[in-house]
Amino acid sequence: MTSMAPDLLATSAETWRDRSADPPVIPDELRPPGHGGARARNRALWQRHDLRRQRAEDVYAASRNPVRGWPVSGNRAVLAFFGDLVRSRKRSFVLLVVLNALAAGSALVVPRLLGELVNRVQSQGAGVTGLDSLALTVVGVVVLQALFTFAAQRTSTYFGQDLLASAREYVVGTILRLPVGRVESASTGDLVTRVTRDVGTMARSVQWGVPRLLISLLTVVLSVLAMLLNSLVLAVPALLVFALCAPAVRTYLRRAPKAYITEGATYSRINTTLTETVEGSRTVEALGLSARRVRAGGDDIEVSGQAERYSMTLRNVLFAALNGAFQVPQVVTLVVGAYGYSRGWVDLGQITAAMLYVVALGEPLDAVIGEVDRLQVGAASTSRLLGIAEVPPDREAGDRLPDGVELAAADLRFAYREGHDVLHGVDLRLAVGERLAVVGPSGSGKSTLGRLLSGINRPRTGTARVGGVDLVDLPLEVLRTEVALVTQEHHVFIGTVRDNIVLAREDSDDDAVRDALRAVGSLAWVERLPDGLDTMIGSGRFALTPAQAQQVALARLIIADPHTLVLDEATSLIDPRTARTLEGSMNNLLTGRTVVAIAHRLHTAHDADRIAVVMDGRIVELGSHDELIALDGEYADLWRAWTS
Repeated sequence: MTSMAPDLLATSAETWRDRSADPPVIPDELRPPGHGGARARNRALWQRHDLRRQRAEDVYAASRNPVRGWPVSGNRAVLAFFGDLVRSRKRSFVLLVVLNALAAGSALVVPRLLGELVNRVQSQGAGVTGLDSLALTVVGVVVLQALFTFAAQRTSTYFGQDLLASAREYVVGTILRLPVGRVESASTGDLVTRVTRDVGTMARSVQWGVPRLLISLLTVVLSVLAMLLNSLVLAVPALLVFALCAPAVRTYLRRAPKAYITEGATYSRINTTLTETVEGSRTVEALGLSARRVRAGGDDIEVSGQAERYSMTLRNVLFAALNGAFQVPQVVTLVVGAYGYSRGWVDLGQITAAMLYVVALGEPLDAVIGEVDRLQVGAASTSRLLGIAEVPPDREAGDRLPDGVELAAADLRFAYREGHDVLHGVDLRLAVGERLAVVGPSGSGKSTLGRLLSGINRPRTGTARVGGVDLVDLPLEVLRTEVALVTQEHHVFIGTVRDNIVLAREDSDDDAVRDALRAVGSLAWVERLPDGLDTMIGSGRFALTPAQAQQVALARLIIADPHTLVLDEATSLIDPRTARTLEGSMNNLLTGRTVVAIAHRLHTAHDADRIAVVMDGRIVELGSHDELIALDGEYADLWRAWTS
């Protein structure tokens, strides 16, 4: 055996898929030519743009109904989502609109007053009168505008923050309702990207984009109305020039969502590759795969760069068109005003007001386009977040409640991939209060059986029932008081030690918390913490060792107080001596409960009432330790290997 190890290590990397013959992730058509004149290079630029557009449309189309991974919602779902948020705040929304309308309207009065000032000076010359009252009126309007603006901004901030809070609560609630099996089968990097980057992007859009867009739109509408009231002759030509940017805006609005969704997909791909590389770093180093993983990360970044180039080109084309559309109207208004003045169609006051309106209109129009761009990015992120909500539930809670606490399984079959069952007709009935140990080699189906017995997954065929009711038909809040699963994975939430433990049952007092900690052998080290039960733990706080974190998870389970426990390698991260002490200290507390313990450490099996030996998805032996030793079968072989 030892002589074969070096050969196996030397050839293990060869079992990985050879990607050397795969086409490059970025085709040569997307790379700039190294030669050619300006015309040829410009033509190649737009050819690359069209190819990137096609790639973005392909990614967008694939995101609607992905074979694996998370779907992406459509624009209608995004609009409906924000529409519901706004409708639930009608009063705040109406107040926001009214205050901003008053602020914008008062700002538009000033150009008319200045136009009137020009006309008075022109008509009365040096003997002009009434300037004091007009100046006071202008000052009064400016002060009034400042007050309206302050009130509007205050309302806008509250409105945006309230909208943001509801949006985040919706996202968190949606994620917590996701089927566990779907979470595990999909890309972790994609989900992490959605709940980090996409939530942040959506937050900025909701908090700032929506209120600012409303303000800017109101200002634009009122400015256009003021221009028309001032003079049709001066307003219409300028507005027609502004309208010239409509095709560029329409093209951008049609293509930008797909571009930003594609960007988000590439970020997910980067996160997935990075996460896999970090989590499997020891394997990568042992098999000499570092160069391949670095190359995979570089390919992901290159693909992301192409996606960002496409969206950047869309923005550049849009802003170039807008820049011209914003500058030309000033010239047009001045030329038309001069001609109209010579014909007697307009006076100097109207020309002055029109020029001020045109100059002032550029800023809110620019803001509208800027906020639309921000909202496009936010809408793309929101559609990715809402796509999570489109994942169908894996269960529909019934109205039946268990009649008893007996756990029984019949003809259990389950497949992670269609056509590849990992359990093959498992039958099992547990007596109330029984300790059952499930043992077997890795990959035999032990953990899968534990997941079915705890109601995490629905069996492909057969039933897993407690008190005569299918586990997957119970409401989750009822299921968790009946059967609880504890795996080798654990999580420490940001909060106090007490908060982490009473999470399972929030009405628990400190005595119950200490009893739970004492049961898992962790009360002593908790009391030595700086603030005892009030010590803050979790990310960025007091760091627990893996063993301590696992003990906190077990204490949380004890507080939950289910009548049946499924322990899947629950003490695997604790050293054997501590694990043995832990399991021994739990015995008194677990008396009267049904316990299914899945473990490789056979001392757990030795202490159990019965032992189920799982091989290749089937229970091949079932009995007590002494019975199975006497049988001299699979379990006896495992025991001899364990104790030798």
